[in-house]
Amino acid sequence: MSYTQLIREWEELLARRPSFHGALQGYGEILAAWSRWPASGVLRLGWSVAECQDRWARGVPLLVETSPALDAEALEPLLAPGLDLLAMVGVDEAALQAFAQAWDRGEVTPASLLPGRGITGAALVAEAWAFLGYSGLRPVLEHYFADCRPHLAERMWQRGVCPFCGSAPGFTDILENGGRHLLCHFCGGGWTFPRLRCPSCDTVDSKQFVKFQGEDKEEGYLISACRACQVYLKELDRRVRWNAGSALVEDWGSPHLDVFAHRSGYRREVPTLIELEQVARSGS
Repeated sequence: MSYTQLIREWEELLARRPSFHGALQGYGEILAAWSRWPASGVLRLGWSVAECQDRWARGVPLLVETSPALDAEALEPLLAPGLDLLAMVGVDEAALQAFAQAWDRGEVTPASLLPGRGITGAALVAEAWAFLGYSGLRPVLEHYFADCRPHLAERMWQRGVCPFCGSAPGFTDILENGGRHLLCHFCGGGWTFPRLRCPSCDTVDSKQFVKFQGEDKEEGYLISACRACQVYLKELDRRVRWNAGSALVEDWGSPHLDVFAHRSGYRREVPTLIELEQVARSGS
């Protein structure tokens, strides 16, 4: 999907939910930066079907054994909107400055922001670090893995993390056939996953699963949570909401569901504005 289409979907969603416009305007700046990024700056991963499927058969996301060549200066326009949004929600200014200084000195590199690479060389808390990673590197990784996407066959991947970059899922689609499709916000990947299994803790005990709606009870939108690990994902039943937008747009545009889930005692593995604001208020 083109970023021009994502921007159009985002604008349409904000038109339907004007009360969110002020709080969510930073996301629009992120999408605009993605649309301006020249994809020619990163070579696509050229692994064959056999090379990709060998990793997946071993349960290894592709990014564990490869990495795109990333130029720090070229990525700065992608990182800027995410840094601005972190400042807007109140993340400690000194921490943001420390990150910028470490970046300028080369102590923090683009590779440091990739999933699973750890937090080194800066004072940003984990939630802010992860948000900056996926808000800044999404178009890079989406382009990098583009030629490998078709190699992922149905039910080839059984883990609850992205088969391409290894990040936790950011959203759930329920498809026309009733199947469950997990979506990765970090690289744009997607994969089928059993409906009666938790992506976070792997439990298959159906008594641990709970689904509930937000206070406005929008048809087709659910919060899918696990009592065993207290992790939730937002879920969209596209059999009901067949004309809904892309997973990323629907996720970013429904912060009220995150608020409701947090009040109910659940958390997410992909950072949202709710977590970032809570971190800022706590002074962590």
